[in-house]
Amino acid sequence: MEDSTDRAQLDPPDPGETGLVLDEFDEKLSAFNAFRKSDHVAADKILEQVGASDSVDRQIVLELASKRPLGHPDRFPEAHSGAIRALEVLDRNGGAGIRVRRLGPLAPIGQYLVQQVVLFVTRSHQRNVINHIANLYARREAAALRDDPHRLLLRRARYSIDRVAPGFRGNPLGVPTFLLGGAFLSTVIGTLQGLALEAFGSIYGKVAVIIILFGVLLALSWGVLKGAAIARRRIKLTVEQPLAALFQTIGRCGEPPRDQAHVFALISLIIMATAWVAVPLALGLSLLV
Repeated sequence: MEDSTDRAQLDPPDPGETGLVLDEFDEKLSAFNAFRKSDHVAADKILEQVGASDSVDRQIVLELASKRPLGHPDRFPEAHSGAIRALEVLDRNGGAGIRVRRLGPLAPIGQYLVQQVVLFVTRSHQRNVINHIANLYARREAAALRDDPHRLLLRRARYSIDRVAPGFRGNPLGVPTFLLGGAFLSTVIGTLQGLALEAFGSIYGKVAVIIILFGVLLALSWGVLKGAAIARRRIKLTVEQPLAALFQTIGRCGEPPRDQAHVFALISLIIMATAWVAVPLALGLSLLV
């Protein structure tokens, strides 16, 4: 019984038997690829057969039908080199030369705040980009057939990414790590709580604390917004086009990762709204108590 089972597994399939699912699905994808530009009606019928019903489904089938690991293998090494060089330039210059004007003696504080936002946005983007590219290279290499010449290109590129990736995954803030530790933060928070409790002992103290809080929130909102704008400009100047070129040469791999500048701009608006709504309300309540 065992011998007959082994022979059945080793014997070639009967030509009359039903084909493999692999062959059937591959035929549909190949047909879609052939008709998608010349015969939209036939392409839509194939989409219906595989269960695609909207634009996202169509994009999924289009990506599945693209079998080659690289869309433009002859330009891929050049695009890879350009993207890595752009990340290097951003890492070196992202938070450099930050200047703020018309703040008088508070200029160093404003400059430091804006610089921290710029560093956080640019370095977070670098880390996100390098992780995304490393994963994409590894997946395309794994999907490539063993004798595919594109596989060697992807392997070399992945090795180079693995070597430089640790340098792009460091602390996104320009603040020493020990300052973010629990002991230091707890000391600062405890001191501020003590000062606030003492100030709230009188009506003048309450008003002073709330006015100071209003000014701090407005300054924080300004710093976050300005930092986000500078970071967005520098990211666009350095890495946006090289990344677009790299993803185009890889082909059918979606869009490059977006930076978080727009998130910080939204945070700035929320802080500003809090300053103009919550702080005056707190001031009114403190005067009534």
